[in-house]
Amino acid sequence: MRVRILGCSGGIGAGLRTTSMLIDDDLLIDAGTGVGDLALEELRHIKTVLLTHSHLDHTGGLPLLVDTIFETLDSDVALQVFARAETVDALRKHLFNWVTWPDFTEIPNKKKPVLSLHEFAPDTTRMFGSRKISSVPVSHTVPAVAYIIEDGGKVFAFSGDTSENDTLWAALNALPRLDALIVETAFSNANQEIARLSKHYCPDTLAEDLRKLKHKVPIWITHLKPGGEDVIMSEIQQAIPGFEIHRLDGGMVLEL
Repeated sequence: MRVRILGCSGGIGAGLRTTSMLIDDDLLIDAGTGVGDLALEELRHIKTVLLTHSHLDHTGGLPLLVDTIFETLDSDVALQVFARAETVDALRKHLFNWVTWPDFTEIPNKKKPVLSLHEFAPDTTRMFGSRKISSVPVSHTVPAVAYIIEDGGKVFAFSGDTSENDTLWAALNALPRLDALIVETAFSNANQEIARLSKHYCPDTLAEDLRKLKHKVPIWITHLKPGGEDVIMSEIQQAIPGFEIHRLDGGMVLEL
């Protein structure tokens, strides 16, 4: 299993892209601005998109993606998007609504659209080719999920956007193995109140939740706010001794 980090920043700026990860060459987790760094031929290989939640830094590239590869899509190879029902509803109301963007679930016609939206309910599991993917509810300002991906005997998990919760850690602890974890930490401890209001981790709250994790695995930190990356990572290293902690950067490839 190959995980290519297209974007993992909590904002934009020179060299920074928002959340998007390419699994192998055909499955996308989130569609932030990072998806725009793929070459056209690479974009055409994407068949499935899994969204963690509805916020623009995780969905904003989706309308442009489907528009860009439109000519290669038809009813038999439509771009399949999976997410919580609430996220699907948000896409219909606020993105593919003929105001923000054309509704590609009706193009070229309603019977044979090039974009198909599907509910992927929390606490359920689906197969995508050889990959077994589980959706786990987490705690954010909008309904959100984490994903656990299993393939070839390897397992990795991505928290999506979340704050303190029990659901993710219980799901991870129930796994017989875990090879890597990508987890968000958006704010420094100085901004803990902002983190609380926006339902993101800061180093101290992440440390509290990581104590629940039974697996000792490499942990990659994502969604760092631009300009605060070094402070956040330093505070994480101090707050969480005994764990193998890394900063996730765009362009990285994790081979599992």
